Amino acid sequence: MTDITGGTTPTIAFLDNPHSPDVFVDAAAGFFNFNGNIRITFESLRVNHATAPGPVSRVVIGRLVMPAIQAEAMARGLLDFINQQRTQQNPPDQATTRH
Repeated sequence: MTDITGGTTPTIAFLDNPHSPDVFVDAAAGFFNFNGNIRITFESLRVNHATAPGPVSRVVIGRLVMPAIQAEAMARGLLDFINQQRTQQNPPDQATTRH
């Protein structure tokens, strides 16, 4: 067994998975903090086409759970990225990945 508590944190490699799914959500339905983990519930609008016009429903499609410190870092990084995109005259190609 590897001891990772020996004072230094080992470098952990980033492994890209080109087959990981992309998920589209319409909104974050709610947030919950439990045991130091932030839980975000995501929703998407769905239409029941059995009738016309079909009623629209808000459907929970997934939840993201992550440690509060990492959730805060993600929120700050996302806000910084959005602000950067809004202030640039010619935003970079959207294919650019920011880590």
